[in-house]
Amino acid sequence: MYCNYCGKVIQDDANVCAYCGKRIGATIARKRLVRPRQGRKIAGVCMGLAEYFDLDVSLMRLIWVIVAVMTGVGLLAYPIAWIVMPEEPLMLSAPAGQQATNP
Repeated sequence: MYCNYCGKVIQDDANVCAYCGKRIGATIARKRLVRPRQGRKIAGVCMGLAEYFDLDVSLMRLIWVIVAVMTGVGLLAYPIAWIVMPEEPLMLSAPAGQQATNP
C-alpha cells in the first residue's frame, strides 16, 4: 500500500504513515464524546476529546496544559468536563464455553 500524502510504500495494515505521520485509510473517529476506560491518565477528558476530534492525545494534553497555565480556563473546564462527559460503556465479554445456538 502507498501513502496518499508522501507516496512511500507502507504496511498494508497501517493506520498512520511511518514517514509523514498522516492517517491512512478509513480510520473513523468516535461518534460520541465519551471518556474512555482504557489508557487514560486522570479522568480521560483529554483522551476522549482527542479521539472525538481525531487528534493525538499528547497534543490535546499539551493544548489543555497551555490553556490552563495561560488563561486559567483549563483549570475550571477540566472538572466540569469530567462531570459532564459520560464514561465509555462497559464492554462485557461472552461467557467462556457457551456457544450461540439458533432455535
